[in-house]
Amino acid sequence: MLPRPNFAAHRDAVLSQLPPDEAVLVFSGAPTLRNGDSEHRYRPDSDVYWLTGWTDPTCAVFLRAGEEPLTMFVRPKDREREVWEGWRPGVDGARRDFGADAAFPYADLPKELPRLLQGVRALHYAFACDADNDTLVMGSVSRAARKAKRTGMVTPETYHHPVRVLHEVRLHKQPGELALMREAARVSAEAHVAAMLATRPGVTEYAIESVLIDTFLRSGSTGAGYTPIVAGGANATVLHYVTNRDTLEDGELLLVDAGAEVGFYTADITRTWPVSGRFTEVQRRAYEHVLAAQEAAIAAAVVGAAFTDIHDAAVRRLTEGMIDLGLLEGDVDERIEDASFKRYYMHGTSHWLGLDVHDVGAYASEGAPRSLHAGQVLTVEPGLYIATDDEDAPAALRGLGIRIEDDILVTPEGPEVLTAGVPKSPDAIEALLAGR
Repeated sequence: MLPRPNFAAHRDAVLSQLPPDEAVLVFSGAPTLRNGDSEHRYRPDSDVYWLTGWTDPTCAVFLRAGEEPLTMFVRPKDREREVWEGWRPGVDGARRDFGADAAFPYADLPKELPRLLQGVRALHYAFACDADNDTLVMGSVSRAARKAKRTGMVTPETYHHPVRVLHEVRLHKQPGELALMREAARVSAEAHVAAMLATRPGVTEYAIESVLIDTFLRSGSTGAGYTPIVAGGANATVLHYVTNRDTLEDGELLLVDAGAEVGFYTADITRTWPVSGRFTEVQRRAYEHVLAAQEAAIAAAVVGAAFTDIHDAAVRRLTEGMIDLGLLEGDVDERIEDASFKRYYMHGTSHWLGLDVHDVGAYASEGAPRSLHAGQVLTVEPGLYIATDDEDAPAALRGLGIRIEDDILVTPEGPEVLTAGVPKSPDAIEALLAGR
């Protein structure tokens, strides 16, 4: 049985940061159409889930310190609709099973929200994400303000995006969350190893993707936390390549970026390996530079370090590698200063990880990079990408794309690699592939 996050502790952590005249309002939307009348599989809003554990569509959560801090608006029980769409917890279930101090049918939100906003001076709500929600919120604020003229109560005067408090608290993972992330990392590692073992010339990218998804699902996860990237050969130079339709060729490298979602928490792993089972000499040289950059960047992910220290470590080591490979010329510091390295390494090295693959939380504070703290989880993913038509690059490197990515937990004892279950040294990869 997988652990469940302590949702009540999550709410308490947010409330401890909120003045009594501030409130949080978040929404989880309705299912969305894929095409025609076919819907995407529903996935709850991460903020709603993190606060409550609620997974049913069409929900609003209002959180404010007081005698009844959690108010939920949910779809009511409906026997006829449940025959078609599945069981609903309903209003009583929100109170009984999800910690709601008060709960109402979602249709009552326009009537109840103006009352809840009485005495709220600042509202934490994400404007410009859903026009219908914006209209509902502003209409409720207007009705609350009209009533306040008679009662003398304050109503919202300022608005804050949830990033200010809610997302900052979400950034620091609690034990229940870390348990799920460790399991997501384990499942993802198992899937990457299976994908390596299934790789050989003539196999298609989509066949490798099917191995990943099959392993995710058989291991009890809810599937992929994001659309997998399965990029053979020059496809790996396209950072977000997700077509996954080509056939793998002898002599190419295969880049796979995929992570399983467990309890709605996702892992995020990238590995690059030779389709034939052995790196060519130039592929190995390039790969070893990327690996060295990743190891330097991981070593920088320590408590008290600036978030940018990770990227800076990767950039320096990669730039040295670019010069060694003949992609750049001159002094390392000069190539970093003029940013010419971005021709071959154009993205950041890290992002936060959790309920979202690019998880919430700011990367800077008051114009300066934020410091790392224990309990934060981030990726480290340097790469090297040489376009097929780059006539300034050595011919043997053109069309080469390499990325190596792991999930890192910041701890007082140093960085912990959650995704160490996938081999990444060239020797270890070749040894695994030799056993296919």
